[in-house]
Amino acid sequence: MVDGGSGVDICPLSTLQRMEIGTGKIRPNNICVRAFDGIKRDTVGEIDLVLTIGPVDFEVTFQVLDMDTSYNFLLGRPWIYVAGAVPSTLHQMVKFEYEDQEIVVHGED
Repeated sequence: MVDGGSGVDICPLSTLQRMEIGTGKIRPNNICVRAFDGIKRDTVGEIDLVLTIGPVDFEVTFQVLDMDTSYNFLLGRPWIYVAGAVPSTLHQMVKFEYEDQEIVVHGED
């Protein structure tokens, strides 16, 4: 999920568990985020993961939250800016340029 309103990139703890990534790789931090429901939540910590989006590998620092979500990862403004991406919630896609090519990634139907 891409959310241009999110000031952080988020990875639910359940996603790491499904990927069998141990909690020992999570670095502690003191970040508190406000979730979609408006409630402030402390993060478990942060973790660097490599995501392949289209033909590009991005190293993303995610804030890890222990909460139920409808997504596996939430890519917010930090990733959007690094990728130079243009998200469209109307068209459920994101575009960015890589090696002089326009990359278009469509959301799930």
